[in-house]
Amino acid sequence: MTDAHRTVDAVWKLESARIVAGLTRMVHDVGAAEELAQDALVAALEQWPEKGVPDNPGAWLMAIAKRRAVDRIRRSRNLERKHELIAHGMERGTGPEPEPDGDDVLRLLFVTCHPVLATAERVALTLRLVAGLTTEEIARAFLTGEARIAQRVAAAKRTLAEQGVGFELPSGAELSERLSSVLGVVYLVFNEGYTATSGEGLTRPGLCLEALRLGRTLAELVPDEAEAHGLVALMELQQARAGARTGPSGELLRLDEQNRGRWDPLLIRRGFAAMLRARDAGGPPGPYTLQAAIAVCHAGAATAEDTDWERIAVLYDLLAERLPTPVVLLNRAVAVGRARGPAEGLALVDALADDPALRDYHLLPGVRGDLLLLLGREGEAGREFLRAAALAGNAVERAFLLGRAETVAGSRPEGPTLGSLSRDFLGRPDLDAATVRSYGQTLGRLCRSLGEDLPAADLDAGAVARVFAAAWGEAAPRTWNRHRSAVRSFGAWAGLEGLDAGLGRRAEARTGAPPLDPAQLALLWDGEGRALRERVLWRLLHESGAGVGAVLALNVEDLDLEDRRARSGGSWVHWRSGTARLLPRLVAGRERGPLFLADRRPGPARRPAEADLCPVTGRGRLSYPRAEYLFKQAGRELDPAGEGYTLRRLKG
Repeated sequence: MTDAHRTVDAVWKLESARIVAGLTRMVHDVGAAEELAQDALVAALEQWPEKGVPDNPGAWLMAIAKRRAVDRIRRSRNLERKHELIAHGMERGTGPEPEPDGDDVLRLLFVTCHPVLATAERVALTLRLVAGLTTEEIARAFLTGEARIAQRVAAAKRTLAEQGVGFELPSGAELSERLSSVLGVVYLVFNEGYTATSGEGLTRPGLCLEALRLGRTLAELVPDEAEAHGLVALMELQQARAGARTGPSGELLRLDEQNRGRWDPLLIRRGFAAMLRARDAGGPPGPYTLQAAIAVCHAGAATAEDTDWERIAVLYDLLAERLPTPVVLLNRAVAVGRARGPAEGLALVDALADDPALRDYHLLPGVRGDLLLLLGREGEAGREFLRAAALAGNAVERAFLLGRAETVAGSRPEGPTLGSLSRDFLGRPDLDAATVRSYGQTLGRLCRSLGEDLPAADLDAGAVARVFAAAWGEAAPRTWNRHRSAVRSFGAWAGLEGLDAGLGRRAEARTGAPPLDPAQLALLWDGEGRALRERVLWRLLHESGAGVGAVLALNVEDLDLEDRRARSGGSWVHWRSGTARLLPRLVAGRERGPLFLADRRPGPARRPAEADLCPVTGRGRLSYPRAEYLFKQAGRELDPAGEGYTLRRLKG
C-alpha cells in the first residue's frame, strides 16, 4: 500500500496542474475544480493498488474528474445547459480522453494571480493548484506557518468563486498589473524544484522544467517586459548548474567545489540571450534582472577563484534597495563576506538573527557557520552547522550540513547542552502528558532558534528574550505568559536562574463569554439535519466541560462506555446521559482510531500519522478549525448578530 501511495503521489505532482486547469475551463470555478480533482485522486488511491496503474495515469485521473463534474452538473438545475454541452462532448466517440489545452495551465496561472486576491493569497493558491505543492512546502517557501497558508488558499478560492473570475488570458493594462505576481510565483515554483524543501532528493526536476516552460511562455507573451526576460535568464543560468550540484554519491557540493565542465553550455547560452533581451527591453533593472546579472557573474567565471565577488556584492547592494527581503539580505551578507571580509559579512548576518521570517530558515545558521569558520571560530561554526542541519527539511542538505559539522573541531561541546537538559527536563516522571506538550513547545522553539548543542553555560536571559521577541512578540498575553512560565520552570530545574529576566509578564484581558442557555442548546441538539458526529461532539463538550483540543484528541480505544468516561492524557473526560445515548452509534463497528473523523479521506500529500487515521474508513481526525467552522455555521441561526458561536460557549 505504501508503494501505491507513493506512485499516486508522484503522478499527482506531475499531473495535478493540468487536471485542475482543464476542469476549471469546464466548470469555471477553481475551488470546485480542485475538489473534483481531489475526488479523482481518492478514486486512484482506492483502485490503483488493486487494479494497477493505468498506462496513461493523467488521462485516467482527468476522465474520472470529468465524470464527477458531469454528475455535479446534473444535480444543479441552474447549470442544465452546461451539463448537456459537456455530456455531449464526452459521449462523442470511445477513444481516450483528450489532453487539456496546452495554454490551460497558463490561463490557470493568471486566474490564481487575479487582482481581486491579496498578493499572499495569489502566490499560495498558485503554488497549491498550478505547482501541486503541499501546504508544508508552500509554508517553507513563504517562511511562515502551515495554518496561515491553508487559510490563504481557502480564502482565495472563496473570493474567486464569489467574484466570478473568468478563465481567460488578460490583455493590455490588466496583463501588466498581474505580471509581477505571476513572475514571483513562477520563481517560487522554480526554487522548490531547484532545492526541494523536504524529502530524500535535493531537487524536483519536474518543477524546474515547468517553471522554465511557464517563464519562457510568459516572456513570449510580453516581449517588451524586461523582468520577464530577466526571470527566464535567472532560471536558465541556475538550471545550467543543476547537474554539477551533487557528487557521485548524491552529496551536495558547494558552488566553489562544482566541476564547471558539467555546467550545461546550452542553458548558459540561453540565459545570456535572455539577459540581452532584458537589456534591449530598456528601463531600470528590476529584481529578477539584477539576480540574473549575479548569475551571469558566476556563469562567466572559468574557475571559482575568478569569480568577481566585488561586482556581485555591488549588485546585491542594488538588489537590497529594490527588494529588501530577509533572504535577499542574507544572500547579500554572503557576497559581502566574500568580497569585503567575513567579519563584515557576519555583522550583516547577526543583524538578521532576530528576524521572525528567518527563525526556522536553515540557511541562516548555515551562512553564519561558514563565516565563523573563515574567522577561525571553529567551535561556534560547528554548532551553527548542527543547528542548520536540525532545521533543514531536505535530506541531502541535512547530510551536507552534518558533514560540515563533523569536520570542524570542537563542534560537539562537552558537558550539558540546551538539548540534553531539555530532554531530561521533559522526561521527568512527575510531568503529565499535557504539561510535557506545553513545555515541549517552548523548549522546542528555544532549541530550534539557539541550537540543541548550545552549551548550557552560554544560555542567558538575553538569548531567551530574543527568541521570545521573534517567536511570540505579537502573541496574545496568555500565550506569552504560558511560554514564560515554562522558561521559569526549566531555569529553576536546571539551575539556570534568571532565564526569564527579560520577559515581563503581560496583563491578560478577561473575556468571559457566557455559555449558551438551555433553549439554545435544545435547538442545537434537536435541530433538523444535525449530523450524528456534530451532535455527539457538542453534547460531549457541554457535559464534560473539557477543552476542545482534548475532546478532539480522543480515540475509540480510550472510551469506557459503561462508566461514561475516556482517558485523555493523564486525566479523564466524563459525560452524562445525553452523550451516553449517542456515543455507541458513533463508534459502531470501530475498535480503534480517532473518535471524531474528518469528512473525507486525506490525499497522499496530506496523509497524517497512522495514529490519526481510522483503520476502518481511512479517514483522518476531525480538525479543530473544521469543528469550529461547523459549529459557527450551525450557530448563526441562534446568534442575534448572525455570526455564530465558538465551541467554547458549549461549556456548562
